Amino acid sequence: MTEQPGLRIRLADPDRDATPVAAIYRPAVESSIVSFEEVAPAPDEMAARIRATLARTPWLVAEEANEVVGYAYAGQHRERAGYRWSVDVSAYVHPDRHRRGIGRQLYGVLVPTLRRQGFVNAYAGIALPNPASVALHTSIGMRRIGIYQRVGYKFGAWHDVAWFGMRLSHPAEPPAEPIPLPALGA
Repeated sequence: MTEQPGLRIRLADPDRDATPVAAIYRPAVESSIVSFEEVAPAPDEMAARIRATLARTPWLVAEEANEVVGYAYAGQHRERAGYRWSVDVSAYVHPDRHRRGIGRQLYGVLVPTLRRQGFVNAYAGIALPNPASVALHTSIGMRRIGIYQRVGYKFGAWHDVAWFGMRLSHPAEPPAEPIPLPALGA
């Protein structure tokens, strides 16, 4: 989808990318509070998640020297139909590649794509403390809109989640339906 010096960002391929994406996500599950999942998904589960996401919204991967080093995606904000103009976004970068701007570059492709699809709002939930994720999300224009206090329990303690949000487009009345990613075209 885009080429940056030494970095290529493209749509994920569930068959090709599930294994490296699962490997990037595993430490977030197993050794941090970044994710409240307790068991890291296997590559087949990750492939199913990528496939399901791509039916409606982008799932992007970042590659350096043909190695997947990060990913970002947008997913359904909530199940109720009235929320369909809003998405939740998330980005993960391989621990060896932190602080190189990869997450910001992924969002630099993800956010404009969501705008083209006609989404109105993007949200991100960040388990606290996580200054790197807070810095990433504020750097792309998100602002903190609230905190769920002691909402997640992991590693023997309760954790807060800060919610960040940004307006992607002006909310029209009535709003046009968001365009599913496969129908968006190039």
